[in-house]
Amino acid sequence: MKIQPLGDRLVIKVAEVKEEKTKSGLYVPDTAKEKPQEGEVLAVGPGARNDKGERIPMDINVGDKVIFSKYAGTEVKIDGEEYLILSERDVLAIIK
Repeated sequence: MKIQPLGDRLVIKVAEVKEEKTKSGLYVPDTAKEKPQEGEVLAVGPGARNDKGERIPMDINVGDKVIFSKYAGTEVKIDGEEYLILSERDVLAIIK
């Protein structure tokens, strides 16, 4: 992947949707499932700028597993792979 986010943006590979089966043995189709809200950070921008023009360092690093807001970011497709580009403020937590 050759993409560099700008400002306080992140590129995230969203976690795969796990196949779900009900107690009665029926499989839930992908269209009926909710979009996952977690993923792995693949690229991090340099950080936003403050009023003085100085960079504010990012709290999130490449390789972090994160939980993000449900409807956050923009989905993009690069080289057949789907990614999510979102702002650092849309990240709710880092999974340790």
